[in-house]
Amino acid sequence: MAEMGSKGVTAGKIASNVQKKLTRAQEKVLQKLGKADETKDEQFEQCVQNFNKQLTEGTRLQKDLRTYLASVKAMHEASKKLNECLQEVYEPDWPGRDEANKIAENNDLLWMDYHQKLVDQALLTMDTYLGQFPDIKSRIAKRGRKLVDYDSARHHYESLQTAKKKDEAKIAKPVSLLEKAAPQWCQGKLQAHLVAQTNLLRNQAEEELIKAQKVFEEMNVDLQEELPSLWNSRVGFYVNTFQSIAGLEENFHKEMSKLNQNLNDVLISLEKQHGSNTFTVKAQPSDNAPAKGNKSPSPPDGSPAATPEIRVNHEPEPAGGATPGATLPKSPSQLRKGPPVPPPPKHTPSKEVKQEQILSLFEDTFVPEISVTTPSQSSLPAVVVETFPATVNGTVEGGSGAGRLDLPPGFMFKVQAQHDYTATDTDELQLKAGDVVLVIPFQNPEEQDEGWLMGVKESDWNQHKELEKCRGVFPENFTERVP
Repeated sequence: MAEMGSKGVTAGKIASNVQKKLTRAQEKVLQKLGKADETKDEQFEQCVQNFNKQLTEGTRLQKDLRTYLASVKAMHEASKKLNECLQEVYEPDWPGRDEANKIAENNDLLWMDYHQKLVDQALLTMDTYLGQFPDIKSRIAKRGRKLVDYDSARHHYESLQTAKKKDEAKIAKPVSLLEKAAPQWCQGKLQAHLVAQTNLLRNQAEEELIKAQKVFEEMNVDLQEELPSLWNSRVGFYVNTFQSIAGLEENFHKEMSKLNQNLNDVLISLEKQHGSNTFTVKAQPSDNAPAKGNKSPSPPDGSPAATPEIRVNHEPEPAGGATPGATLPKSPSQLRKGPPVPPPPKHTPSKEVKQEQILSLFEDTFVPEISVTTPSQSSLPAVVVETFPATVNGTVEGGSGAGRLDLPPGFMFKVQAQHDYTATDTDELQLKAGDVVLVIPFQNPEEQDEGWLMGVKESDWNQHKELEKCRGVFPENFTERVP
């Protein structure tokens, strides 16, 4: 029986809720059609607009804060990996290894502490702030439904009041059939019944109106107080949130700056102990500069003019020597293209050059005589002439340098460094601008890389006469051939 009673109550409640929904839907339709007036509260509507704006801003702030925390987490992981790399490359016998490891540990702890404090003092506060919005939003929606119920009850009561007079007129003048069918004594009771029924309906409508009005006003009053208070609280919340973030970030960077300074001190100590192996950052070469393996030699920016233009002796020079407004020579990294083949010899054309000499240029055994002159030297009375042996793939085809005791075996020609060059490998020569290098062939021509020559500095050769200890490779575009 109890179960049946419970089912009856549940069914009755469901029927009541369905009836309320139908009544609300009917009332909204009438209001939209203009057949029923709607209770308006402009002040409350403004509060609702502020509430929706505040909720949108808070949701965006929460989203951006979570993105910021994710970025801090990513930076923490990247910093951790970088410090792990430093620990791996820091050799045990280097000074400051323990200090560097301790700094890495403190760095990791500092990142973790910063992230956790952001969560505790910013994100959790943000979540608490937004946690009150769903309940208030639900109450605003419920208030809207209760307002429709109040309007519906009010309209129903007003309609009964309007029909009251019509009903009283009908009761005072009964229809003729009723008068004929009912005895005289019964007509008074019938009129009294109709009056009682009309009063009952009006009383019920009045009670429903009072009840709906009370429920609506209770919710309305509460929200009228809470919404403005919530709207004003946003200022203090924003101030506290961003002050917390700014303060935490400031302290984090202060502590991180101290750790970075300590690490810098450790590295300075390491540099002092190994100062002879200081790493030098060199300028990057141009796209056309030669390369030796993974090495990219390039003269420094703003370098002086390099090797002047050389012409072959069967290609006549313009009359009058250098022409006004001629293009200045380019830097060494811009002159060389392709493999580092020695430049062709230059010989100033003259009337004494015989046809046999011109044709002999194309023979393999011909040793040309060249005269290297710059445009500014074209007017000099003397011409410096030197004999160079022809080379193919880094080997000497001819020339007297190989048999001279004051020159290294296989000597081909001399070059002078136009720029400083810092050696980056044990097989390279360290050059200073002005150093003279005696170029010799590679022992194995296949080992010669494009744009690189083998040689020994003239000063080292004159002092030691030991080719194995003094020779090395160097970038051709850092040098210029000299007589």
